[in-house]
Amino acid sequence: MKRNITLLSLSLALCLSSLTNTALANTQDKPFAIAIHGGAGTISKAKLTMEQQQAYRAKLTEAVDAGYKVLAKGGDSLAAVQASIVILENSPLFNAGLGAVYTFDGSHELDASIMDGRTMNAGAIAGVQHIKNPIELAYKVMTDSPHVMLQGAGAEEFALTQGMSLVPTQYFDTAQRYQQLFDAKQKITAAEMTQGYQASVNALDLDYKFGTVGAVALDQQGNLAAGTSTGGMTAKRYGRVGDSPVIGAGTYAENGVCAVSATGHGEYFIRYMVAGDICAKVKYQDKSIIRAADEVINQRLITAGGSGGVIAIDQRGNIATPFNTEGMYRATRSKGEPAQVMIWQDQ
Repeated sequence: MKRNITLLSLSLALCLSSLTNTALANTQDKPFAIAIHGGAGTISKAKLTMEQQQAYRAKLTEAVDAGYKVLAKGGDSLAAVQASIVILENSPLFNAGLGAVYTFDGSHELDASIMDGRTMNAGAIAGVQHIKNPIELAYKVMTDSPHVMLQGAGAEEFALTQGMSLVPTQYFDTAQRYQQLFDAKQKITAAEMTQGYQASVNALDLDYKFGTVGAVALDQQGNLAAGTSTGGMTAKRYGRVGDSPVIGAGTYAENGVCAVSATGHGEYFIRYMVAGDICAKVKYQDKSIIRAADEVINQRLITAGGSGGVIAIDQRGNIATPFNTEGMYRATRSKGEPAQVMIWQDQ
């Protein structure tokens, strides 16, 4: 009897060991990857000093590595996306969080969104002025509210119900962004006096209209996620909101298809449903993520007059980072590989 019990115990132990090893092997065989961006625009090699390049590359590396560590430990894509974006939001180098640009009246209005490709659930906020890390509030909207988008004071009231702290708007003040506001207002005022508001906005250089951070990720469970955060357009007025908090325009994720985060002139990304259009090409036309993203950014968007770029990842971990501007701050990291950090097309 004792011998039979011993044999049964041994058999059960071997079965459990086999199941554990199989599960571990299955997990180890699964691809995972992450891509991030820190905005696209007229990023001139001649104007960006070596010291500035190093600062951008170091922060991009820190951010992509933070998300990668989450994925490498078996964490989910939503957590990885947030881990990367929070680091970029906390840096004055990028137009999101701490580095947000100024509105026309000298304040700050921040937008963000996040999407879960597994459930197709999403959360977004727009026009908040006292949220240190907008991506975290967007996540709370997704997980703890029945809504997709909240804006302004209402979004901040919801943040308080979630135990989040508010920061004074002065937290986002930086000398570089204030100088950008001063320069933009001079151009706007001169054009508006003779041609009107629409012409004055069109008179601004692209760099005043750009600036976003974002991340897309595929985890070991095959779940895709995307997130985007921005300070918006320099000298914006009338509660202007760009594409970053708009699901399907600046952010989109769907398991088995792709995840996308966009950066550029938001009005065009909204009109042409850029993030959703890329995933639709993958889903319905069976195009690779690289081809789909390139067609939207370097063909359709250019034809329309829009500028910017995207980071995109598919269900196998393939990554695309096309842009039609001079440069785009970006970094990628796939399973078992070191981070790849680039600013221009070739480096």
